[in-house]
Amino acid sequence: MEGKGSSGQIIVIAALIIALTIISTELYVYELGKTIGEANTNSFNDYIFAIKLGSQHIVTGSLANVSQGGPDQTLIVNLERWFSLVARQYHMGRAVLNFTPYEMQPYSSGIRILWGSNGLGVASAYADFDLKLSDREVNVNVTYAINVTTTLLVQGTYRVVQGDEKQVNVTCNLLNEGRPALAKVITSCYRNLDDWLIPGSLNNYTLVDCGNGTYLISFVAEISSSDVEISVHAYDQREIYTQANATCVEL
Repeated sequence: MEGKGSSGQIIVIAALIIALTIISTELYVYELGKTIGEANTNSFNDYIFAIKLGSQHIVTGSLANVSQGGPDQTLIVNLERWFSLVARQYHMGRAVLNFTPYEMQPYSSGIRILWGSNGLGVASAYADFDLKLSDREVNVNVTYAINVTTTLLVQGTYRVVQGDEKQVNVTCNLLNEGRPALAKVITSCYRNLDDWLIPGSLNNYTLVDCGNGTYLISFVAEISSSDVEISVHAYDQREIYTQANATCVEL
């Protein structure tokens, strides 16, 4: 778990750097436009977009950290840092960026982590934002919400080959914000008595990437129980971790 936590913290730091780079670049363009006397509305709109995009990076990086075992307060701490950076970067007047983490169940401090035993795994971060920008020429108030959610759906079947030997077939679907997503890493294991075991090449193990967020896993294993339990663990391309357990249906 220590290694995962360290990896997650690196993701958060990278997200802060990316967000700061985005906002610094857009602010330079906006300030340059005002300096040369242009009515640079597009640059100003791009600057607001950059703040939204930076906020998205922070929420995503924070969720990746928490999903890998980081503290539950990671999202709040990182957003506070981000808002401080926004205020310091805006030199043309006053910038105030406030946030409200979603607290309605099943969220806490803007985070929802669910490792279900019914084939459902969810890692989600949700916060509402209020941005106020003011100077001698501009006075705007922009509100927006960011919801980053990775969902893993798992279902399996099995058939008895002979004795305790069983052929297990698993279908996994990975989603980002409800849309099919690609996994960076996806692994599976099965339960035999009190042990969780990882199927290897000796189990005739295959993993098929269908290219649309669907993954097909197949293996043969000695499983004593008639209840064939499986567990799937996945990292999406954003480094957000999810896992889900399921009981396979006999064919």
